[in-house]
Amino acid sequence: MSDRFARSMTWFFKTIADLFFAKRYGHRAVVLETVAAVPGMVAGMWSHFESLRTLERGHGTKIHTMLSEAENERKHLIFFLHISKPTLLERIIIVIAQIVFTLFYLFMYIFFRGTAHRMVGYFEDEAVNSYTNYLAIIDNKQVPNPPAPKIAIEYYGLREDARLREMVLCVREDEKQHAKVNHEYADSILE
Repeated sequence: MSDRFARSMTWFFKTIADLFFAKRYGHRAVVLETVAAVPGMVAGMWSHFESLRTLERGHGTKIHTMLSEAENERKHLIFFLHISKPTLLERIIIVIAQIVFTLFYLFMYIFFRGTAHRMVGYFEDEAVNSYTNYLAIIDNKQVPNPPAPKIAIEYYGLREDARLREMVLCVREDEKQHAKVNHEYADSILE
């Protein structure tokens, strides 16, 4: 049941993203990365509060991991803001999506933590697919391959002449790691 719900929510959110952004990968990345940072922040915050409530320090690694994931997703957003500027409508969608998704995910995390992590694992799997598709259209010259933003070059230690393609490869690797971590957390909770 947990896995089915996590997959259905992933399908639901993917369908909404596809309706709004179709093949506009730069804009899609901007909006989705603003929402992608929510689970790590919620999980890190809730684990922090749980550590304070229970007077146990055992949540420290998870707190750090989840907050680092949220910060990494925020960095992705900043990178893509140099590639695609959100329209006013996209900015409105971002605000609404953050509010709705934060409340939804907080509820999920409090009451169904394993399912919440599984859902994020599937979200991240979809992000990997989305960035793989983005790489394909860059390689097929369907979209430009401009220079990577300086902030991304510094963050990832890329060559000074790195392009969008190299940045997207790095972002995709981050998303693979986020998927792995969240699936592992889900496995440890749901078993």
